[in-house]
Amino acid sequence: MNIKSVLLALLVVLIWGVNFSVIKVGLETLPPILFSGLRFFIVALPAVFFIPRPKVKLWQLFAVGLSLGVIKFSLLFIAMQDDASAGIASLLLQSQVIFTIALSALLLKEHITLPQRIGLAVAFIGFGLFFVTSTGSATLTGVAMIVAAGFFWAIANMAMKQMPGVNLMHFMVWVSLIPPLPLFALSYWFESHQPLALLQATPLSGWISIAYVGYLSTLVAFAIWGWLLNQHTSASVTPFALLIPIVGMAAASIGLGESLSLIEWIGAALIVTGLSLSVLGRRIGRWLGLKTRARPTSAL
Repeated sequence: MNIKSVLLALLVVLIWGVNFSVIKVGLETLPPILFSGLRFFIVALPAVFFIPRPKVKLWQLFAVGLSLGVIKFSLLFIAMQDDASAGIASLLLQSQVIFTIALSALLLKEHITLPQRIGLAVAFIGFGLFFVTSTGSATLTGVAMIVAAGFFWAIANMAMKQMPGVNLMHFMVWVSLIPPLPLFALSYWFESHQPLALLQATPLSGWISIAYVGYLSTLVAFAIWGWLLNQHTSASVTPFALLIPIVGMAAASIGLGESLSLIEWIGAALIVTGLSLSVLGRRIGRWLGLKTRARPTSAL
């Protein structure tokens, strides 16, 4: 990768890492399901009138729209409102890597190399530490909801693995058509029967959060990420995503004053180390002369 591509990849990492702190700010003024619905609404409209529909099957749009847009983000936003800090959320959500690799092996019969197996075990121990500690950064409910969100992200990954070469930005715009109605209905039922009043009372910080999460984190970042994947191999691009939880925790510490306990730092270190081995496992296996089968798993 040339310096331009590296800088663009780091820009995406920065946008996605800071995204968790921006979500936390938005959740101070808007209920989580309504926030999520608004995020997808502004992504879809009016963009769908100008962006061609990607050449994918209808079930794939709905599978990703429901698993990623409705379930994953609802779980994440609800957990982040009261049960998890922004930094912890950015870290625990990467459980999707473990689930994606496991589902790829189970459903697509992809081979897991020895370094990947070690990485999965190390990351699993790291995630486990967050289930046995209670320091205020995340409740047990919050940890469980974010890990569940990671599982549904992996489900979306399984659908997306069946459509290689699709323009990611175009795909995300059309996927974003699906979540708003279910999310607005759920918000009306569970959160407030007066959504318009909530919107009228939303301060500027809430609208800036929605705009950041919708336009910058979704449209701009996915456009750049898609371009990078088209210009370079997945093995060159996807490892940059390992920096997202690091940026996420740093941004939350600087912007929101969040901090981690010793056991949380140990868990975070184990997770990042394990994820690095999991994502880079095939490359490490080749360096060590181990046999690898099947194409590399693009887990991020």
